[in-house]
Amino acid sequence: MAKKLYVGGIPYSTTDAELKEAFEQTGEVLSAVIIIDKMTGRSKGFGFVEMANDADADKAIEEWNGKDFQGRALTVNEARPLEERAPRRDFGGDRRMGR
Repeated sequence: MAKKLYVGGIPYSTTDAELKEAFEQTGEVLSAVIIIDKMTGRSKGFGFVEMANDADADKAIEEWNGKDFQGRALTVNEARPLEERAPRRDFGGDRRMGR
């Protein structure tokens, strides 16, 4: 079963392909995506790598967590599910001049 990994500390100049290539050293990679800021179009410095199976994912965590990648130390661990965000609070009333 596939397992998704969180990868933090990615150099801002790294591409999805470079990230995938690095993690392929530890096993089969199904996908590798670096998260991009919508406003600036630049990397946020983290991403996700989906490994084909649990054994490859465990090996990738062991191999890459805390290790240097293009001059930066990576943080690699099992990705957690996205938590539901709290709804926006709308206190009503007139927002002008504190009324």
